[in-house]
Amino acid sequence: MFLAAAVQMTSTSDAEGNLEQATDGIRRAARYGCSFVATPENTDYLGPHTEKVKRAQTLEGPLCAHYAGLAREHGLHLLLGSFAERSEDPARCYNTSVLFGPDGRILASYRKIHLFDVDVSPETRFKESDTVVPGERVVVAETPLAKVGMSVCYDLRFPELYRALRDAGATLITIPSAFTLTTGKDHWEPLIRARAIETQCYVIAAGQQGQHDDGGLRASWGHSMIVDPWGHVVGMASDGPGLAVAEIDVRRVETVRRGIPLASHRRLPC
Repeated sequence: MFLAAAVQMTSTSDAEGNLEQATDGIRRAARYGCSFVATPENTDYLGPHTEKVKRAQTLEGPLCAHYAGLAREHGLHLLLGSFAERSEDPARCYNTSVLFGPDGRILASYRKIHLFDVDVSPETRFKESDTVVPGERVVVAETPLAKVGMSVCYDLRFPELYRALRDAGATLITIPSAFTLTTGKDHWEPLIRARAIETQCYVIAAGQQGQHDDGGLRASWGHSMIVDPWGHVVGMASDGPGLAVAEIDVRRVETVRRGIPLASHRRLPC
């Protein structure tokens, strides 16, 4: 068993302020004794999208070096929920989630596959694909704590990805997010619990919360949570910056899967 935390924060166009917020949350989780800590989508920056592309870095850049240092300093597994990773397209970046081991080494990185091209309301429209290149790979990372299946935000609405993660051996799934207020209030918790129940995995969903300074376009729902493989919410953050903390017992995954052997009961192709 181990203790895990989801960091809830409000990223803005102030990159240094974002770094400070995330670092404070990670250090607070470490003081609680957490062995696995996750930050939200867009941990590095949430402001005008063209500026995001200009700020994009590589996995070897100073941003990842900072989080690698935090993982090493506190001896924990650390998920940088996502950051703008430089791509071959000068007008677009990748939306990339990175998992660091306790030695600071990058264990895995995942590029968000499903991009948020959505009309949330007649007045509020998003087209992530204008500035982000979609990823193509399903990623499960082997760690001493759990087999970690990686995803990001809008991926949450595509159950076939989570079935692929389960089939690749995942026992813990990460969903760093920045759900809007409109979608979050109705869809956030039901979707997370559904993914946990159908994959019979633990889910750690670290979310952005509050108003971002991107021209008033968006505010995020928050309600970061940790859900067990039975679908119970075992940890949830309150309003504002904070943590969702819960104990993870990977043996619970096997218990649930033995009791309801979904994988052996499938009758239809994926």
